[in-house]
Amino acid sequence: MKQWTMRAAGRANLELTEVPIPDPAPGQILVKVSAVALNYRDRLAIDEGLTMVFPSNGVFVPGSDMAGEVIAAGGGVDQFAPGDRVISTCLPGWIDGPGPGNARFGGPEALGSGHLPGVLAEYVVLDQEWAVRAPHNLTDTEASTLPMAGLSAWTALVEQGRVHAGQTVVVHGTGGVALFGLQLAVAHGAEVMVISRDDAKLAQARELGAAHQINRTTRDWVEAVYEATEDRGADHILDTIGAHHLAHSIEAAAVGGHISLIGILEGYEISGHVAHLARKKLRIDGLQVGHRTALEGLVRAADHLRLRPVVAAEYGLTDLPAALAHLEHGAFGKIVIAVA
Repeated sequence: MKQWTMRAAGRANLELTEVPIPDPAPGQILVKVSAVALNYRDRLAIDEGLTMVFPSNGVFVPGSDMAGEVIAAGGGVDQFAPGDRVISTCLPGWIDGPGPGNARFGGPEALGSGHLPGVLAEYVVLDQEWAVRAPHNLTDTEASTLPMAGLSAWTALVEQGRVHAGQTVVVHGTGGVALFGLQLAVAHGAEVMVISRDDAKLAQARELGAAHQINRTTRDWVEAVYEATEDRGADHILDTIGAHHLAHSIEAAAVGGHISLIGILEGYEISGHVAHLARKKLRIDGLQVGHRTALEGLVRAADHLRLRPVVAAEYGLTDLPAALAHLEHGAFGKIVIAVA
């Protein structure tokens, strides 16, 4: 089989190699991969070595989000059988609750971090606890977008935010997490404001149900939120930018509002006005995607709501460098590698 590997950080070190198809051990399933959705985290891991740890054999396989078909199962597997369509859980071992981890290092590691194998391959072996059944109503390409982008938005708005009709939700940008947030918020009856610097993408967001589209290069987006809500502010903000941008999210949030801190597009150090934070009684949640139980809930919701993930483009397995370039440039929705 073919798989993408690296022995050092940097896109120039990507190598498409051939290795034997692995055999599933007890408790594992062998999956024929159909599609792998790329995340911004994958680009950081490949280009900059973010969270990258090289395993004992020195070979790193990137990627965490895939959809495919179970073709074999090891002894003791009781959750799946050959022929089942599955998607990966990008944070293996986190079944429910606050999850594994400690104060020194934080939460669990993702697939494709080096600590755990990646999925940019024609076949992968996964512990049966590292997969869930794919939605019936989604193609493998669409289903592959759920494990990180879809689940991040679901965790922020549904699991933690309890979003409901009549609330106002702000999402930043038009990437995977933002568009899942838009679609899920609209499905729950909320009014959504999309912040972007691209008028063409804002027009596309309007077609998905965004009630307000704000170009942050031509307007002060915080003032635009005040104006649209008559100074009430936003009940939920999906902050996919991070760093000093958090200060603006704190300003835009309603009294008792909820901010989900998801992204690191502008850096790792955050800042914000503590008086606004206190006087508004805000809740800020640091978000690391979500657990397996929440992913199962998202799968059920995707079928019930007839959710259609937005896929900007598909690339073949051999075209990973071009797909990464597209991801870096910015896309309306998800970039997916069509493996099978």
